Amino acid sequence: MKRFLVFSALAITVLIIIGCSTTYKNLQPSLPNLNNIQNGTYRGEYSLPKTPVSAVLDVTVQNHVLTAIKIIEHKCSPIGKKAESIIDRVIERQSLDVDAVSGATGSSKTILMAVENALQ
Repeated sequence: MKRFLVFSALAITVLIIIGCSTTYKNLQPSLPNLNNIQNGTYRGEYSLPKTPVSAVLDVTVQNHVLTAIKIIEHKCSPIGKKAESIIDRVIERQSLDVDAVSGATGSSKTILMAVENALQ
């Protein structure tokens, strides 16, 4: 029974990775002009098509600068959790043009798209 559960979990993880690799390639998230964004906290979400990967987050803008990104919910494989570290680079660079987290590209793109959606 334990082998079956381990095999099932591995098979699901592989399917998620394969599914993600084909659906995120055309995603090009871009940050709207922050000069047009008023102070506040904005909720954004994104679901990666044909996968169970999704993210809901709050993005805070103060004086036309990204000051915080808080992940409310991130549905992904255990590997995808690594992508949550991308928010530090987004805030540091004030840009969505950051490298995806290796091994978690689908989740990285999902988080970036949720940030974009929050500010549109």
